[in-house]
Amino acid sequence: MNKAVYLKPDKEYTDKQLAFLEALGSTSQGNIRGAMREAGYSETTHQKEVLGSLSDEIIALANNILSTHSVQAAFGLVGVLDDPTAMGAKNSIMAATQILDRVGVVKREKLEVTTDQSGLFILPPKKVENESDD
Repeated sequence: MNKAVYLKPDKEYTDKQLAFLEALGSTSQGNIRGAMREAGYSETTHQKEVLGSLSDEIIALANNILSTHSVQAAFGLVGVLDDPTAMGAKNSIMAATQILDRVGVVKREKLEVTTDQSGLFILPPKKVENESDD
């Protein structure tokens, strides 16, 4: 995975942090403790210690993973057209829709307004009440 997608260019990272992020987005498939083990953190290291300084990078990594799989999600939706009775088709549609929504591919809604009458409506002038001083 391209590290430039989720690393901040002006931030210094330790070797363990880099290994953690790489493992989180690949071999551990999002398993925090597994990624920590793979990166060389001890079992007594709290997740908060690792995650706190890397929260922005983890979010960027997740966005990258979703955008990478958005094409697969699109093909999943189209695949249901070919075989709508396939086992799990409903789940495939729901999962693909969620991924596409999160990466910004949304269904387009078109609002069309029609009327038989003209669109001009004239209101009578406002009545101004005179204020009298007592």
